[in-house]
Order: sequence, then structure tokens, then C-alpha cells
Amino acid sequence: MIQTVELRNITKRFPGVLANDRVNLQVRAGEILALLGENGAGKSTLMKILYGMYHPTEGEILVNGQVVQFKSPADALAQGIGMIHQHFQLVPGFTVVENVALGLKSSRGPLTDLDAVSKRVRELGAQYGLHVDPNALVWQLAVGQQQRVEIIKALYRDASLLILDEPTAVLTPQEVQEFFGILRRLRDAGNALIFISHKLYEVISISDRVTALRDGRVVGEVETKATTQQELARMMVGRQVVTRWEKSDMPPSDAVLQIKQLAVSNDKGLGAVNHLSLDVRAGEILGIAGVSGNGQRELAEAIAGMRRVNAGTVQIAGKDVTNCSPEQVIAASVSFIPEERMVMGVVREFSVAENAILETHNRPPLSKRTFFDFKQIDAHVTKLVREYDVKTPSLETPVKSLSGGNIQKLILARELARDPRVLIAAQPTRGVDIGATEYIHKRLIDQRAAGTAILLISEDLEEVRALSDRIAVMYEGEIVGIVPPDTSVEELGLMMAGAQKNL
Repeated sequence: MIQTVELRNITKRFPGVLANDRVNLQVRAGEILALLGENGAGKSTLMKILYGMYHPTEGEILVNGQVVQFKSPADALAQGIGMIHQHFQLVPGFTVVENVALGLKSSRGPLTDLDAVSKRVRELGAQYGLHVDPNALVWQLAVGQQQRVEIIKALYRDASLLILDEPTAVLTPQEVQEFFGILRRLRDAGNALIFISHKLYEVISISDRVTALRDGRVVGEVETKATTQQELARMMVGRQVVTRWEKSDMPPSDAVLQIKQLAVSNDKGLGAVNHLSLDVRAGEILGIAGVSGNGQRELAEAIAGMRRVNAGTVQIAGKDVTNCSPEQVIAASVSFIPEERMVMGVVREFSVAENAILETHNRPPLSKRTFFDFKQIDAHVTKLVREYDVKTPSLETPVKSLSGGNIQKLILARELARDPRVLIAAQPTRGVDIGATEYIHKRLIDQRAAGTAILLISEDLEEVRALSDRIAVMYEGEIVGIVPPDTSVEELGLMMAGAQKNL
């Protein structure tokens, strides 16, 4: 059983990058340590070193006072260190018990011993509140239940230090509270936990201590009960961060985006959006709240012309754009920030400049007839990079080399540079740090003030509540309620789970 794990003077160098710079960190049995930092601060690298995925350039790891060396995650697990990844490492077609047993030796030699594994799974479930049917197929489980399977996998392997990477990203508020109850039971049973999250209100709620990284170094350590969200944000970023925005009252206006009885299928040909109707007015942010997988992605792609509509209509300022091509939708003054920025938002191998003109490269002043005007392109992209604070070594840098926050700001710059009448913003701050989040939020508020109709799709309830003028809740492809932004998290959570409607 782990009593203490200590990282001493951990330094990690990659070619041209100092990811961790003499980091010292300690976590003890019976506590939850929150690890904070902006993208690129060194959190992931540090945890990969602790889990045996990377080897430190300098420094050492001590478990219960003894220096250890990890050549692989198997070595870390052998010392009692487990990691719960943000994207679950489960085989969907296997049962719970098969996933837990996968990769382990059986007590019956070449034969499986699933009965013994199943018994232990039930014991762990009863001990920590991780209740799940050992014989259920993983693909049939809710996201929160799949996460429990991941934790059971680690505990079954005798892990007593759990690293939790953004563990609440796909949970409803009710599931988050249940999950926090599980973490507290794990802590009270003597386990150590490292909790990584960008959501400061969660850090305040669940952790005992907080360590903050900036530019690869530890810049602060504090007892959670002695701090606030504002102080933690300042510690991470080095300045005061705005988390609540004042929005001016907008006069009543006509609907610019009108969706009527929309029906759309997912990639498997199954119904994802079911006869959904919505209006978004000029100068309004309409937030879409919902657990991932309830049709939000398909809705956004259908509006943007990237997914076929089976029934219903999409109108922009009275013009029917149903099943129009993306080029035609863009011409109708619609901008789209997709949730998968590296798949649909940018071309990884293209430069910053090339990505910045993807949708306008064939229009004046960037091109004349069939020829690019490189002087105009350079001036246009330089202006966008400066105005949107995109940190890049040069305009010719491949976009894949940028941090997630800077890629997102580049997409935002490209989409807003066209002065759209409608903006579809799907998960605009997913995976970006608090500084980039603040910047993106400010730009959305500014765009609202300019009269743009904004459809904001986000799984972060705090983001939806902070930015929206109205909130529409999606469940199983339908709108189950449209409510004001001051609606309680509990009520929104019930609607997101399909347990309550407010129509």
C-alpha cells in the first residue's frame, strides 16, 4: 500500500522544449491532490513520467521513501500507481469482467477464471460504491458506468495511487456528484489520488491540496480550504482571470437561424436528431446543454452543411440552406467552430497561414482570378494572428506544432474574420486552458454585441450558464426544455439525464 509518492527535481527535455523544470511534488495516502496548469504547463508530461510512459531526463521518483525506476506503465502498476485516462481504455464488445481480466494471468493456467474476477469486481463495487454488473457488455453501459469499470480495473491490479485525467469531462452534474462520492470513499479508505482538471469549481469541491504548474515549474502549492477559484486562476495564469461576464441587454430581434422539425442520422445510420425545432435571434447566445452523444454533434454538422438532413429545414435569415454544401452555407454568412478541431477544424500538415485562409483563399483580396496574392495573404494572416493572440513561431509553422488553445484561437480568428450572421460554436473551449478559455469567451461576448446569432454547444455547464441568454437542453436528439441561464445545475442535470422536461 502506498503511503507517499514523491517526485524530486524532475526535469524532462524534448528537442527544443523544456517540458518539466526541476519539479518537486508529493502526494500522500488519504488525500486528493489537484494538479492545475494551462495547456503546455507540463502536467501531462509529469504524469506520464509518474506512470512510466516517459523517462525523466533528470530527477527521481520515490515510493514510500524508496527510489524507483519505471521502464513502462507495468512497472508503475507493480508499485501501486494506476492512471484513469480521459478516453477510456476499454474493449466495447467485451463484458465488464472480461475487460478487468484482460492482460492478467489466470489462476487456472490457460483457462479463464472469470468467476473469481467477477466476485472481486462485486467486492470492489460494494466497498467503494462502484456498482456495475460484471456481466454487462461495456458498450451497453452509460459513460459514468464505463468510468467505474476503468477505476475497478486499476483497483483490481492493487493500485493505491490513482491519476485521474479530466475525469468529469463527459459526466452529467448528477454523475459528477456520484463520482466525487466514489473519490471520497477511495480517499477515506487510504488511497492517494491526483486529480487533473481545468474546472476550478470542481477542484475546490473535491481536492485537499492544490499544486499549480506554469511553464514546466511549480508556481504554487496551497491547501484547498485556504484558497478560492480566483486565487487558483491567478496562480495558474499569473494574472487576474475573468470567469463571469457582464452582457448588455439586447433589444428584441428577429430569428436569424431557424430550425424546424429537423431529423438527422448519426454515422451508423441511426436517428440522432429527432424533429428538433429552434430559433436563434440576432445578438443572442443560445446554449445547448447535454451529455455527449445526444445529437449535438449531428445538429451542428447538419446546420453547417456537413451532414445530410433527413427531414425538416434549416433557414438563415429566411433563406433555406437545408442540405446545401458547406460552401453554400458559408456564403449564407454562417461560421462553424467544430468540436473536433484537429479533424474538421484544421489541416494538420498545413501552415498557420494556409489554415487561416481555408475558406476565403479563392476570394478577393486574397486571390485575383486564379492566382494567390501572397502579399495580401501575409498581411491578412499577420493581422489575425496579432488580433487573436495566436502564439506561433511563424506563419509558416505547421499548425500541428501549436498548442490546443492556439489552434482553437486560430480557428476562431478565421471564422470570425468573415463577420458571420450566424456562428455555430461546438465545444469551443474543450481541452484548452483557463487563459485561452477566457479569451474565447470574450470574443464570443463581443460577437454577440455585434449582432451575431450564436448557437453555443458545450458539455461544460458553467460555460453554458455564464455565456448564454437562453439554454436549450438536449436529450436523445430532442429539446427537452428551454430555460434561463440562472436555472440551477441540479435542474439542468435532471433534464440532461432525461428525468425532467421543461417545455
